[in-house]
Amino acid sequence: MKYILSLCAFIFLFSCTTQKTDSKYTTIEYQAGACFGSCPIFTMTINPDRTAVLEAEHFNFAKDFSKGEFSKPREGTFRAVIKEGDYNKLVSLLNGLDIKNLKDKYGTRNITDLSTSYLRINFKDGASKNVEDYGKRGSEKLREVYLFIEDLRHNQQWAKVK
Repeated sequence: MKYILSLCAFIFLFSCTTQKTDSKYTTIEYQAGACFGSCPIFTMTINPDRTAVLEAEHFNFAKDFSKGEFSKPREGTFRAVIKEGDYNKLVSLLNGLDIKNLKDKYGTRNITDLSTSYLRINFKDGASKNVEDYGKRGSEKLREVYLFIEDLRHNQQWAKVK
């Protein structure tokens, strides 16, 4: 009985593997630009080994927003390893976009106070895609990617490096 129980425990432990998504991306970069308010300004670069760099300018971490934020120094450069589940979710969201067939530009500039996002994707096959989205309203799936990446600023373990 002891051997059967040990065998069951052994099988159980090795059957619990995490789902791994094979990424076809060499670099995922997202940049959020300024608006006439307190929109977060940052650039995040994510590599296929899940290492990430966050270049935080303004309005990324403070709870109270004020225009005086612009007179403060930039918030800093941070590094993290994106949690495997979050990275896999991001890859899944990107795979659902048909990235190579997205337009290069979205949004109209008839409203002057919106933020512009830039999504830059480099593929393993050497191709790349750059999407500029004024107002962050390109499509429902693009908005989902933007929000997911923006949330990574708050749900990962970022360490300030400078």
